[in-house]
Amino acid sequence: MNLYKKQFEKPDDGDVVIDAGSNRPDFIETAKFKPIKKPPEIKKYSVEEDTGIIVLEDEETEKKRKMTAKKKKKRSKAKRKEAVLRRWSKVSPALSLLLAIGIAFLIIHFGVKFVKNKFFSPVDPSDPTPIEVVIPKGSGASAIAKILYEAGGEGQKGLITNKAVFKVYVDFLGKSSGLKAGTYILSRNMGIKQIVDIICSGNPPRASVKFTISEGMTVEGVAKKLVDEGILRSPDRFLELCRDAQAFADKYWFVKNIVDEGREGRIYMLEGYLFPDTYEVFVDATEEEIIVKMLDRFNEIYTRRYVERAEEMDLTMDEVVILASMVEKEAKPFDFTKVSAVFNLRLRSDMTLNSDATLGYVLKNNKMEFEPDELDTDSPYNTYKYPGLPAGPISNPGVKAIEAVLFPNEQYMEEGYLYFCLMDPSTGALIFAKTASEHAANVEKYRPLWGG
Repeated sequence: MNLYKKQFEKPDDGDVVIDAGSNRPDFIETAKFKPIKKPPEIKKYSVEEDTGIIVLEDEETEKKRKMTAKKKKKRSKAKRKEAVLRRWSKVSPALSLLLAIGIAFLIIHFGVKFVKNKFFSPVDPSDPTPIEVVIPKGSGASAIAKILYEAGGEGQKGLITNKAVFKVYVDFLGKSSGLKAGTYILSRNMGIKQIVDIICSGNPPRASVKFTISEGMTVEGVAKKLVDEGILRSPDRFLELCRDAQAFADKYWFVKNIVDEGREGRIYMLEGYLFPDTYEVFVDATEEEIIVKMLDRFNEIYTRRYVERAEEMDLTMDEVVILASMVEKEAKPFDFTKVSAVFNLRLRSDMTLNSDATLGYVLKNNKMEFEPDELDTDSPYNTYKYPGLPAGPISNPGVKAIEAVLFPNEQYMEEGYLYFCLMDPSTGALIFAKTASEHAANVEKYRPLWGG
């Protein structure tokens, strides 16, 4: 075979010899290439939203992309903040103005309310006690303010809380020259406006009336007296308030305790707390105003000393008042502490109190002796049938009866006197006994003196 061959010179390194006739290398010498670095490792990829092209990301590309995204986010946040600040700069003056107006309104509102309550409202809205005020001729606003401020007497509240406020008030309204001399009956439940109007009008003083509640008088007895003396037209409202007492529970802690405890079968919640005394009220006083005066007086009388002594004896205030109401009805003052000793000893001995006064309260009968069927009356006030104290007080006791309960006769306590009965109807003196047989002998001896 006759072949044409083209002879090539020895190739340089890296060259390839090509056979021209066969179109393939006549000989191959391994090519020498520069070493190729390992391709970057593709960890993540992303897809362009617009084109859908898949973009492979190496570690460096990913870092750049994250940094770019972070910068965009930061710029976007800055733009939003700038936009908010621009919008706020437009509305903030108006909001600031509204806020300032609102704050000013609240300050004025509460300021006016505070000043009104402190200086213009009644000194004591619940105290209708009549106070006579004499305004001499030629008295100016300052002098009248001093008279009203000192009207309650030394150590007591007056009719106004501040003299300067009174003067500013009448001067501001132009009423200084309209204040008239005269004698007026005012009270602490009047505000400055009402007091000024009365003094300017020269109205005749409000008529007042006095009445006296005796020790041992019941709620129903008090109501009847007020009607009989023309102070009340009817006893109904008065008795209703004394029966329920809710109207006074917020003002007096001891009334709240009575209402909350709610002794079963109690007839009048306020029985025992209408303190016996002489009172003066306006002729048009309401039932509430009259009761408030009596409760105020009780609150004055029942001092902290009484509370502490009752605690020493393991008695509540209500228990003290219940016992005092029984002592008040059973004896005369000279026998109070002895009767108290008897009741205290019987309670400690778990004996029934056997009080005629408690049974008479529910039967509305003050007999000296009761029939067997009456003694069996089913009532929480029947201390012959049920042990312990009755459901509530049976009268309104005075100071002596209350103190007799708190400080019973120690000798009678020590010697163990458990009984008593009436010895002398003319004086009300009692005779006491230690045993049932002694008591039976005393009853047999003195019964003929008791009458029918």
